[in-house]
Amino acid sequence: MALSLAIPDEIVCAIKLQKKQMENELIKEIAFTLYDRGLTSMGVARRFAALSKWAFIEGLAQRCIPRHYYASEVEEDINYARSCQ
Repeated sequence: MALSLAIPDEIVCAIKLQKKQMENELIKEIAFTLYDRGLTSMGVARRFAALSKWAFIEGLAQRCIPRHYYASEVEEDINYARSCQ
């Protein structure tokens, strides 16, 4: 299911981006907001934004959005680090 959004001309004119950049930048901002609010996973958000994992993580850092990193993932990372020693 695809969804289209209509942005009124008044808003489009108020956004300080060149028209050719606007759609991609708005999609990225929506993706980061959805992730920040916990409405989607990082994988879904980054695919929507057409960004690599590392580009998405960099975008999170630029926006001061914390990664959703759960205790189970921390434990998994610690176990992995210990196995590499």
